[in-house]
Amino acid sequence: MALETSPQAPAPVRQIANAIAGWIDRLGPVWVEGQIAQVSRRPGMNTVFMTLRDAIADISVPVTCSRTLFDGLNPPLVEGASVVVHAKPSYYANRGTLSLYAREIRMVGLGELLARLERRRQLLAAEGLFAHELKRSLPFLPGRVGLVTAPNSAAERDVLENSRRRWPAVDFEVAYAAMQGTRAASEVIEAVERLDRDPRVEVIVIARGGGSVEDLLPFSDEALIRAVHRVRTPVVSAIGHEPDSPLLDLVADVRASTPTDAAKLVVPDVADELHRVRVARDRLRTTVAAWLAREQAGLDALRSRPALADPRTLLDARADEVGQLRERARRTVSHRLDRAADEIDHQRARARALSPLATLQRGYAVLQDAAGHVVTSVEGVEAGAAVSVRVADGRIHATTTGVDPIDEEQP
Repeated sequence: MALETSPQAPAPVRQIANAIAGWIDRLGPVWVEGQIAQVSRRPGMNTVFMTLRDAIADISVPVTCSRTLFDGLNPPLVEGASVVVHAKPSYYANRGTLSLYAREIRMVGLGELLARLERRRQLLAAEGLFAHELKRSLPFLPGRVGLVTAPNSAAERDVLENSRRRWPAVDFEVAYAAMQGTRAASEVIEAVERLDRDPRVEVIVIARGGGSVEDLLPFSDEALIRAVHRVRTPVVSAIGHEPDSPLLDLVADVRASTPTDAAKLVVPDVADELHRVRVARDRLRTTVAAWLAREQAGLDALRSRPALADPRTLLDARADEVGQLRERARRTVSHRLDRAADEIDHQRARARALSPLATLQRGYAVLQDAAGHVVTSVEGVEAGAAVSVRVADGRIHATTTGVDPIDEEQP
């Protein structure tokens, strides 16, 4: 029922808002098809906020659902997915906003396809096929590069031309395979395994230009993913453009955003490498020159010292020192010899003074009997006895004629 209002009897805002809420509430639940443009999960809230956009017109409407419904979706709902939502329109009178409260969400069309791919990705990731520790590094300059692509394709031209422009001597082994259609996965698997058996091939590039999600489905095939996981040669995935992300990108050792980017990753740029060599050579030359200059400065400093400028200076100084020491030794020995000679003279004089010969030289004599005993008294000496007289320069043999004792009392 329409509200009866007039300039004289206007309706308040709350009445209009409540009336709009009532009219919208009478619509009941509806099925709505669209594309998820935005998902917002606020911490601590049990409601998930989304934006559902029309696939053709630039029209969107807010959608809310419970966290339980959102978390129960398998695979998880992502932005860009096409869905069909069973929702109840509601009008929030306090803010004057219209939204749909979703009771059920279903993937449709591309969204359903993306959901299957997401389930496949989760299963393969759970098996460890995408583990980072399994990734192998690319060789710096491969002897031969294996290329899997469609014949006469733009991807082939991009890889070959850019690679040879960067390194003209690069060698390619091209294995052609269908890059689209039902036979694409099996042909790519066969080409990859053939290149992996070639010992000369050091890296394999799988290249294809851009396309729709349906066109790129062969590069998310489970058999292809497992085949790439088994090969021993490093694999570079160059499928589509930057936004495209087939499962091959996850199992490959290196992902290239485009075939041109793959050429940059596989071979180095000869101009850049020559520049690095020149820079390294210049740095090495500068380092060696600085080292030589430092060592030359050290040699010059050593040569400037007096000892090295004229080595005879040290010899002359040591010769003078030796001469002085020799002169001191000569004087010391001479003084000691003079003192020793004086000491010997003193000892000789003292010995002579104490010698009996010195007494004899002063006129004394030693009288001995025939037995050689020194006669110290007249007792026992008779007249006519043979005696010998020891004087300073010899011995006198004599015979006593008489003995005269001396009276000690006589003066």
